[in-house]
Amino acid sequence: MRETPEELNELQALLDTSLSRSTSHLRSIINSERSLTAEQLTQVLTGMCTLALATVTAKGEPRISGVDGHFLHGKWHFGTARDAAKARHLAVRSAASAAHMRGEDLGVFTHGTVETLNPQDGEPADDWPDLLAYFKDFYGEDSFDWDNDIVYYRLHPHWMTVYAPDIAKLTAASQS
Repeated sequence: MRETPEELNELQALLDTSLSRSTSHLRSIINSERSLTAEQLTQVLTGMCTLALATVTAKGEPRISGVDGHFLHGKWHFGTARDAAKARHLAVRSAASAAHMRGEDLGVFTHGTVETLNPQDGEPADDWPDLLAYFKDFYGEDSFDWDNDIVYYRLHPHWMTVYAPDIAKLTAASQS
């Protein structure tokens, strides 16, 4: 868990607010008995988590693809090739949605806007050196030309909800 107490509080507030603003249909499925707290979520979402990432084309058409997601400091971080279609979409339209699902045991659904962490022709995010160290440790120092091949994003969520019908099973699996 890499989250500070402040980040956990922000994440918990986001989870609570998102669920309270959801439809009655969603709240009939996702409720306090079938969800996770911010602290539980950060304990479950460790390492790389495959995300289904949705972006939008210039014509307003949705596109979905997979990315390696890393849940760090209460937000999703992911990368892609600089010349990927999703990178072109996100360069112009920063809205994105992401879903991480583990069968019927876990679903994390997020809507928000992305921040480019290492722009090709701009200043990187203040925390990019720490994030880059994490990614190099995870993938290997020589896996990519980190400056030119890959663009990384942070998804700033304005809505996030979690479905976990068996919290004990899920948290036990993440501790083994």
